[in-house]
Amino acid sequence: MAVKRFKPVTPGTRFRVGADYSGITTNVPEKSLVTSIKKSGGRNNSGKMTMRYLGGGHKKSYRLIDFKRDKHNIPATVATIEYDPNRSAHIALVNYADGEKRYIIAPESLTVGQIVISGDAVAPEVGNALPLKSIPLGSIIHNIELNPGQGASIARSAGTYAQLSARDGKYAIIKMPSSETRMILATCMATIGTVSNSEKANEVLGKAGRKRWLGRRPRVRGVAMNPVDHPMGGGEGRSSGGHPRSRKGLLSKGFKTRDKKKSSDRYIIERRKK
Repeated sequence: MAVKRFKPVTPGTRFRVGADYSGITTNVPEKSLVTSIKKSGGRNNSGKMTMRYLGGGHKKSYRLIDFKRDKHNIPATVATIEYDPNRSAHIALVNYADGEKRYIIAPESLTVGQIVISGDAVAPEVGNALPLKSIPLGSIIHNIELNPGQGASIARSAGTYAQLSARDGKYAIIKMPSSETRMILATCMATIGTVSNSEKANEVLGKAGRKRWLGRRPRVRGVAMNPVDHPMGGGEGRSSGGHPRSRKGLLSKGFKTRDKKKSSDRYIIERRKK
C-alpha cells in the first residue's frame, strides 16, 4: 500500500502525507471479534496521572487478534484485509474450514481468497505459521513467540520483520528488528513474511489536531518548565539545562537502564547497534 500527498487547500493538508488505503477491502469489522476498550487517560486505578500527555482521542473498539495461531492443520481463507485503529499494521479476517473466524496480523502481499494454515509440517509460505524448528534458515518472519504457547510478542508492528539465521540445539538464533541477535526456543511459533503497511513510517500527520485524535496531548519540553517541575527547568532566558535527563533525573542519552542481572541476558548473543 502506498502513501499519497494532498493538495494544500488547508494548512493541515499542506504537509500531510497519508495512506491511500488501497489494500483495505472493507470498513466494517467482524462483530463477533470486536469488544469495547476503555481509555485510561494516563490515570491509574486511583485516578492519579502516571503517564503524562495522554488523553482524549477518537473512540475505538478493540479487535480480538489471534497471536497464538493454535488451530493447527486447519486451512483458513482470507476474507478481508482491514484497518485496525489499535495498531500500525493491517489485520486480516480469516475463515477456517470448520466455520470459525479469527483476525490475524496481515503480512505484506497477503490477498483476499488466499489460504493460510498453521502447523508443524506446513509449507513456509507467506501467512503460514510454523514452529521455528520447521522454518528454513534465512527466512523472513514476524509474529514471533518468546515462550511456547504464549502468543506472538516480537515483530508485530507495521513493516517489521526478523530473520531466522541459525539453529543451535533446542534454540533458534533470530536477528531481531532492533538488530539484536538472540536465542529463542525452536518450539516457539512464528509467521512467514513481513508485517503489512510498511509505508506507515512515511506518513506525516500534518497538523496537531490529528495527534489529538490519536489520544496524544501536547508534550512540554523539560527546559520550558520551572526548576520545581523538571531537573532541566529554570534558568535565565533560553538556557539549555545541562545534561538531557528525565523528570526523575535519569540521563536520557545513552544511559543504560537495563538490569545487569536480568535472567534473559544469557539468550542475547549480540546487542542491538546504537
